[in-house]
Amino acid sequence: MFVMTIDQQGSTRRGDQVASLLAHLAERGLTHPAEGFVLGFERTVGDEVQAVLDSAERVVEVALELVRLDGWSIGIGAGEVHEPLPQTSRAASGQAFVHARDAVERAKQRGSTVPLAVDGAHPERAGEAEALLRLLGAVVARRTAAGWAAVDALVAGARTQKDVAARLGVSEQAVSQRLRTALWAEESANRPLAARLLTEAQGAPA
Repeated sequence: MFVMTIDQQGSTRRGDQVASLLAHLAERGLTHPAEGFVLGFERTVGDEVQAVLDSAERVVEVALELVRLDGWSIGIGAGEVHEPLPQTSRAASGQAFVHARDAVERAKQRGSTVPLAVDGAHPERAGEAEALLRLLGAVVARRTAAGWAAVDALVAGARTQKDVAARLGVSEQAVSQRLRTALWAEESANRPLAARLLTEAQGAPA
């Protein structure tokens, strides 16, 4: 199981952004009852939110979306949880919650452009997952608005670069250049590897 603990950065300067974050995640289908969520994102304490997931692929998706949003420290814990789970993550417990707490504290302390950390029952795999997710996060954090427009069009259902070009009102050549610059092919090719490493970080058999 996976626990994601997310803490706002600079809340005294920016004000509490938790409500807007929860609304954004709900709008993007990145909380319960979406597939992969056991308990949806909710405020736990202060400007922190937490969720429980059973899908490593969904964890990767949410983590990179949070990096894109900027302003959040991301902790991912992989391991066991005490079952049956209660209705809220605030009342839940288990080693995955401890790992998530340790991870988010580490993420907050990093002098990195990607404040993300992973802790798990299998420390080596957790470290590898963290390294890859931070690399993918660096790609996401540097993507331009033009690059995001092309990527978002593909994710939204455009089947070909021709379809993307028609949606954006640009040439296919421009779309191809945007996607290359955005490193979308590299990101999408490595997401499954990140998910596999997270799965193994739970301590379960590969």
